[in-house]
Amino acid sequence: MKSSYELAMERLNKTAPAVKLTAAQKTALAELDSQYAAKIAGREIALNGELAKAGQDLEKTEALRDQLVNERRKLQAELEEKKERVRQNRR
Repeated sequence: MKSSYELAMERLNKTAPAVKLTAAQKTALAELDSQYAAKIAGREIALNGELAKAGQDLEKTEALRDQLVNERRKLQAELEEKKERVRQNRR
């Protein structure tokens, strides 16, 4: 007897079969993850330094936090776009 998870996975594979990635694609995806993790960490470190300098200036602190969120979101979107190109083999 199959679990509900197994049944759901079978239905999912019928409607949208899983795409098999090559070793080169897996390596490229891992490299992209690593590169963008470093970029995000670098921006966080830089902006956290600026946040510390801002001290009690609430307006500047809020602006820096918004900037950090926006930059992180932008980098994540950029990463997903590049990863999709690798998956589609259009690198």
